[in-house]
Amino acid sequence: MLTKQMLTTTRPALAMVTMAVFLLPAISAAQTGADTYPTKSVRIISPFPPGGSVDTVGRLVAARLSESYGQTFVVDNRGGASGNIGMELAAGASGDGYTLVINTVPLVTNQFLYSKTPYDLQRDFLPVSLLTSTPAVCIVHPSLPVKSIPELIVLAKTRGAALNYGGAGAGTNPHIAGELFNYLAKTNISVIHFKGGGPAMISILSGEISLGFPAAPDALAHVRSGKLRALGVTGTKRAPQFPGTPTIAETLPGYEFTTWQGLLAPKNTPRAIVTALSERIKKSLSAPEHIKRFNDGGLDIIASTPDEFAAHLKKETEKWGKVIKERGMKAE
Repeated sequence: MLTKQMLTTTRPALAMVTMAVFLLPAISAAQTGADTYPTKSVRIISPFPPGGSVDTVGRLVAARLSESYGQTFVVDNRGGASGNIGMELAAGASGDGYTLVINTVPLVTNQFLYSKTPYDLQRDFLPVSLLTSTPAVCIVHPSLPVKSIPELIVLAKTRGAALNYGGAGAGTNPHIAGELFNYLAKTNISVIHFKGGGPAMISILSGEISLGFPAAPDALAHVRSGKLRALGVTGTKRAPQFPGTPTIAETLPGYEFTTWQGLLAPKNTPRAIVTALSERIKKSLSAPEHIKRFNDGGLDIIASTPDEFAAHLKKETEKWGKVIKERGMKAE
């Protein structure tokens, strides 16, 4: 039985314990720096050259985060080896939240294409947010005498490997989209790889390469200007940015390729910072004017949670691993 004196002695102790319990989250946040993050500029590594969809989305998101946080988020292009060079750099970065990396489909396909990669997706990185998604589009130079996907298939079966499409490196989005087309159409269009989506687009615009499968935002202005012709979009539904352009699946049932862009952090980054970043991304991209700007460029905003992005990566790994193995694709 507690005496009055014991109660008098115990109450302050209980109060201190109670206060400590409520302060634990705050202390934890302070220890990880999540409550004050960021206190300096943040680097977002883009493992591809400027001009492609990853670079485009990275810069759009960096601008929104800079506005939201009041600190500068800078895109650092480190292209090469289908993203492996930039990813290796990101994997070795300090996990303090001040180095992040944005990537797309090669994030999951490179492990099947290369005998060895300088990073391991599960071991070296934490998913932050699946940022956006967009279909790709099959485009051709106007000099190519085709105006539809059926006509392209007929021409491809006539010319065979003499017909080329532009890739951005083994396992990159244009490469996967093109090989899925070959797989379902039973064609053998050859891929000519460039160091990124931007250089590949320049080659298609010049007529050096006849066709390609770039992300919709990369092709939109060129199609509207008449410099390129759109034959089909790669998603499951038609894209309003390309009025009158059918889906490839309307000719090749089962064809579906959606490109996406996601943000990751090095493995030792505090979970509190990862969660805070994900929440800030969702908030900073949710304004109607930002949604419209992304949509006008052919991008759909997703701004997922870390767990949702992790589930997406698992699904994509299973899907494209199967296609790559069946096609016998390997990085040169």
